[in-house]
Amino acid sequence: MFWRNICLLMPRKYAPRILESGCKGCGICAHFCTGGVLEMSGEFTQKGYHPPRTKKGAECKGCRNCELMCPDLAIFVEEEGK
Repeated sequence: MFWRNICLLMPRKYAPRILESGCKGCGICAHFCTGGVLEMSGEFTQKGYHPPRTKKGAECKGCRNCELMCPDLAIFVEEEGK
């Protein structure tokens, strides 16, 4: 029982994953990111949009605001190591 509780308290690492094929570059995910992890990139997708990207050195908190706010469901948050 004790070890089970320790595993629940261990810090977890999260990473936003962007589906560039579905992203229209609206920037809503970057705007609502509470940790400031997302920024709009200067690169173009095949459709000609600027998708978001993760900032170097920024750590995702796993709040999933980007996931909830994206109108195109083009972003999701994964727990790393699973």
